[in-house]
Amino acid sequence: MAEAVPRRHPTLDEVAERAGVSRSVASRALNNAPHVSRAKREAVERAVRQLGYVPNPTARALATRQTGAAALVVSGEDPSIFADPFFARVTVGASAALDEADLHLMLCLAASDRGRKRVEELMRSRGADGVMLMALREDDPLTRMADEVQMPVVFGGRPVGSAPRWYVDVDNVGGAREATEHLISLGRRRVAVICGRLDTEAGRARYRGYRDAMLGAGLDPYPPLEGDFTERSGAAAMAALLAGHPDVDGVFAANDNMAAGALRTVRQAGRRVPADVAVVGFDDLMAAQIADPPLTTVHQPVEALGREMARMLVALVNGQDPTPLVLPTRLAVRASA
Repeated sequence: MAEAVPRRHPTLDEVAERAGVSRSVASRALNNAPHVSRAKREAVERAVRQLGYVPNPTARALATRQTGAAALVVSGEDPSIFADPFFARVTVGASAALDEADLHLMLCLAASDRGRKRVEELMRSRGADGVMLMALREDDPLTRMADEVQMPVVFGGRPVGSAPRWYVDVDNVGGAREATEHLISLGRRRVAVICGRLDTEAGRARYRGYRDAMLGAGLDPYPPLEGDFTERSGAAAMAALLAGHPDVDGVFAANDNMAAGALRTVRQAGRRVPADVAVVGFDDLMAAQIADPPLTTVHQPVEALGREMARMLVALVNGQDPTPLVLPTRLAVRASA
C-alpha cells in the first residue's frame, strides 16, 4: 500500500494573496499589530479559515517586532527643508506607496547632532520597519549607521564615496549633459554652471554632466560655482558670475531654486533672458512654470522617486531583494532657453 503524501501547509504568501493584501499586512493582521484596517484584518482572518493556515511560531515571534511604520530621514542643516517643494513631492510619493502597504510614514530631520542621535536611536532600536535616507553629504554618519544596523535601509540618491546595496536615484549626469547640450545647440558658447553642494553626489554628478557636454563640444568648462540649492544662493552665485565673467551667455543651474535666483539677478542687472543670457534649471517643479520667464529645465520624476523608494523598502520588509533603480530624466523646454 502506497504511503500517503504529507499535506503541504499553506504559506503566509498564500494567505496574503487570498485576502488581497500584501505579505506585511497579512503578517501584522495575524499578530494583532496596529495600523491594519478592519476590512483588511477581516479579509486575512477569512483567508486563514479557508486555507487552514497555522502560523509558524518562529515567524510569529519575528513578525511581532514589526512597528507598522517606515521612516523618511532627511539629513540637512535647515529645519525648514521639508517645506522645499522637492522634498514635499518626494514625501507625497513615498506616502502613497506606503499607504498601499498599510505602513505609516514617519518624517525625521537630522538637522543637528541631537537630531542625528535620535535617528541613530530609531535605527538601532528598530523603531520602524525600515528607513529611507535622503540628502546625505560626504562622510555623513548616517551612511555608516546604515551599514551597521540590522534593518532595511533604502537610499534616495547615492551617497558620496559609498556604494549602498539598495537605492533609487535619477540620471543626474545625463540630465545635466542634456541641459548643457541644449544651451550649446542654441549657439551659446560661454556657458557657465551654478552647482549644487559638491559634498553631495547630486551636486557632483550634475557638474560632471555639464563638463562632459562642454568638452564634447570643444568648449572650455567654467569652474564650479557652488550654491546650496536655495534661490538665495543661486542669486548670489549669478551676481558673482556676472561680475567675473560679464560676457557669459548661458547658465546651467543644478536645480530650479538656484535657477530662479539666477533669473532674478540677470534681470536686475539689466540683461534679457534668453536674448542675452539663457538659463536652464533642474527638477521641473512648480517654480519652473511660474518663473519669469518660464524656466527651461530638466524634468526629474520627483514623486516617482519617493514612490519607488517606498516600494523598494516594502519589498525589503517583506523579505525580498530588490535591485537598485535609476530613473530617467528629460528636458522640458520653455521660454528661458
